[in-house]
Amino acid sequence: MDTILIVDDNQAVCSALSLMLELNGFKTLTCFSPEEALGLVAEQEIALVIQDMNFTQDTTSGEEGKRLFYDIRASQPQLPIILLTAWTQLELAVELVKEGAADYMGKPWDDDKLLNSVNNLISLHALSRQNSQLARSEHQRMSAIKDADLCGIVFGSGAMQRCIDLALQIAKSDVSVLITGPNGAGKDKLADILHANSPLKHKPFIKVNIGALPMELLEAELFGAEAGAFTGANKARIGRFEAADGGTLFLDEIGNLPLSGQVKLLRVLQTGEFERLGSHQTRKVKVRVISATNADLAEDIASGRFREDLFYRLNVIELALPPLNQRQDDILPLVNHFIGQDFSLSKPTQEALVSYPWPGNVRELENACKRAVILAASPTLTMADFGLKPVSGLKPVSGVQPVSASNGSQQTQSDSQTEVRVAPEPDVDREPAVDTSSRGEPTGADIELALAEHNGVIARVAKSLGLSRQALYRRMEKFGIEK
Repeated sequence: MDTILIVDDNQAVCSALSLMLELNGFKTLTCFSPEEALGLVAEQEIALVIQDMNFTQDTTSGEEGKRLFYDIRASQPQLPIILLTAWTQLELAVELVKEGAADYMGKPWDDDKLLNSVNNLISLHALSRQNSQLARSEHQRMSAIKDADLCGIVFGSGAMQRCIDLALQIAKSDVSVLITGPNGAGKDKLADILHANSPLKHKPFIKVNIGALPMELLEAELFGAEAGAFTGANKARIGRFEAADGGTLFLDEIGNLPLSGQVKLLRVLQTGEFERLGSHQTRKVKVRVISATNADLAEDIASGRFREDLFYRLNVIELALPPLNQRQDDILPLVNHFIGQDFSLSKPTQEALVSYPWPGNVRELENACKRAVILAASPTLTMADFGLKPVSGLKPVSGVQPVSASNGSQQTQSDSQTEVRVAPEPDVDREPAVDTSSRGEPTGADIELALAEHNGVIARVAKSLGLSRQALYRRMEKFGIEK
């Protein structure tokens, strides 16, 4: 409830104004002198002041009200003030309005007019305070970014801005962070920012791609191995945890860690202790762990492929990085960064790049830019240079025509074509170990049949169809199939 301060030496005026305002949902405070008014303004949360212009008997100059007005302005520059004036002070009231008083009313006042002015001024004042707070927050945020090491990341979207803001906020702590998001979206860049802006930035920063390591060597890579621990281990070697001691360890593709490795990882996170492969000597390290995955760990926990207790150890704070097609404002800044200053983009090419879905995210975009620069016939890059070809028949998305990548280098229509679409390409996250050469693109019926055969277990359905889980989910959404 907003509080209105009424300042008038006439008790009847104070009572009448208080009654009218309280009947309309306001709280009121009254006082009879400028000195009392200044004390209340300093001590109370006041939304608006209604003040008289004279407080001494037989005084009509308005100078007392003028002094009170400037005194309030000195302590509360944005506080709205309504001046109650007699006709003799009208010229003075107009002068004060020009100096910043919000409004003035003649005595006797019109209740409806006064109430309307009060409501409008309080709303404007609240909005002004909110805008000031937002401006201060934005200034603080920009100052924090200006002083931060962003590790060369390029962005322009609000979604990426929020991810970076959160990364900078939690970088100062030593808690474990789980970065989630699709392949190629830039999870490793967020890990770089977390380490570069942490108190450990001058300590080791070790990166491990769990998905790229052979399963039989994974534990040795993480925890080390003694000579003779396995075939080919001719000498003792330290693991990544020992290498990262005192610093940060980034575990990418954490969802690929086998259960045996998960048990050891959980122990390290809980106690800092582990043993090298082939050794009974317990070693201890202090490491901040940042992990990343494109997998649905909740589903992996449900199916028994990932330990729930490890998930909660890794996921003290989650940084969720959306795919590139959900942060389209990043696309053109990234393209300009990748192609450099020697090249520019035609307007139709810009529209095509923004509307293409980029299933491979930033990684695919970077590769497309490298190809465009190599194939460019002029400094102005076209859709053909990016392998995008115009094809009619698709509905525009967000005011920009949809486009698609073409495997060919020929452009069948002009670069100014208004309606374009994507020619089919293999999914960038298609499981390579599954032979799909004779299967073809699964239909909705194929997916429903596979779901029935495998009791709705997404991982098994995806494997049977030769798709990753992400690719399967996209097709289920396309065909309107619910799990």
